[in-house]
Amino acid sequence: MTTFDFRKSSYSNGTQECVEVATNVQGVVAIRDSKNPAGPILRFTPATWADFHAALAEGHLPQGR
Repeated sequence: MTTFDFRKSSYSNGTQECVEVATNVQGVVAIRDSKNPAGPILRFTPATWADFHAALAEGHLPQGR
């Protein structure tokens, strides 16, 4: 089993938007909800994560609820 070393994202605000990211495993960017650390973990390739992040930054994907 892979052990990810999660850190809180700089985009987390501590009350509602609580995201943790792990990049310590080669070839994987892992994301989870810090309010539910035993919950699901999303895994992306670094290239896919970079594309997703760029799309958000450019406003191509909806943000918020």
